[in-house]
Amino acid sequence: MEIAYARISRNELNLDLQLDAFKKNSIDKIFIDNASGVKTSKPELDKLLQFSQRGDTVVVWRLDRLGCSTTQLIKLVEELKAKGIHLKSLSEGIDTASSSGNIIFQIFCVLAEHERNVLRERTKAGLSSARARGRVGGRQKGLSARYESIKELVKEAYIAEKNTTEEIMQAFNIKSRSTLYRILRNANVNIPGFVKGK
Repeated sequence: MEIAYARISRNELNLDLQLDAFKKNSIDKIFIDNASGVKTSKPELDKLLQFSQRGDTVVVWRLDRLGCSTTQLIKLVEELKAKGIHLKSLSEGIDTASSSGNIIFQIFCVLAEHERNVLRERTKAGLSSARARGRVGGRQKGLSARYESIKELVKEAYIAEKNTTEEIMQAFNIKSRSTLYRILRNANVNIPGFVKGK
């Protein structure tokens, strides 16, 4: 079964091109998210992932409909592969159900491993740099020495808005969202909904 997913973006605030492409390809089951942005939740995409089964194909107009960042896209493609679900992009001409489709999945897996290695190396470099500058003291109550040493890197990653909070937590091995927000408040980042000092 082919299941389509459509999403608006900041540059394209209507779904006409996407829906027309799905209609042309005779796809009736469509999940639509009317939201854009890296940190914006995508409830319809979540429903699609729950609805789809092994052997199904998720169809998108363009790959960027699935994620606002390369990290998001790679993570989702890995999830689809693990569930035995194919992926088809109409604009890029990608169809992982084709004879050569498995190669595309393999490429995404290589990219995923590369992304994880890059994040690990950046974290190690940041920690080494922080230790070399003697940045181990002067922390606020409740913030460990490790988090104190990486708080500026975490701050940069959060402000850049290129990754979700979950991806930042995974990259820096932060166990909970409350710990992430404590690190960010310690780095003088205003977190909506939180009162400083709590």
